[in-house]
Amino acid sequence: MSARELVVLLDEEGRAVGTADKAEVHGADTPLHLAFSCYVLDADHRLLLTRRALHKKTWPGAWTNTVCGHPGPQEPLEDAVRRRARDELGLELETLTLVLPAYRYRFAMDDGTVENEMCPVFVGTTTAQARPDPDEVDDVAWVDWVELRTQVLAGARDVSPWCADQVGQLPAEPWSSPEADPGLLPAAARQRV
Repeated sequence: MSARELVVLLDEEGRAVGTADKAEVHGADTPLHLAFSCYVLDADHRLLLTRRALHKKTWPGAWTNTVCGHPGPQEPLEDAVRRRARDELGLELETLTLVLPAYRYRFAMDDGTVENEMCPVFVGTTTAQARPDPDEVDDVAWVDWVELRTQVLAGARDVSPWCADQVGQLPAEPWSSPEADPGLLPAAARQRV
């Protein structure tokens, strides 16, 4: 990973309008930018849940979906998902399926720091064991998807706000989800498919 990681800034229609340094983009007035989330499952339908590193600027120490990140300028979205899974967790993804192409969110932390993203959501599979990078991930746990989904939807499991929202929109059996229409991706992501 380079010392300076750029994120793709977006307009309200999801078109690229520039870039910004990831280290400087998140604050009280975080501009809309392109991101992704991925839920990685094993053959037993267990989800690899991750706990964000304690020094992260947004939601430090929060349990969340397997991997999140930002594609770089001109980087295809699927390539970015696979890159972050490798970099953060040492995982090679065997399959990768786009399931929520038009997901968007804006959440604010108690200190006023905002996440503001058009964030397509993927489901991946792996047979590998995670090797977390401590700069990104504090802890990992393989959890039964059905149990996790039930707990999150009931408000009985504390996860990041985007994870809670996404779990509510994901299919009950995400491992059997058909590929979503890539035409529903933000325009900036369609240009990189």
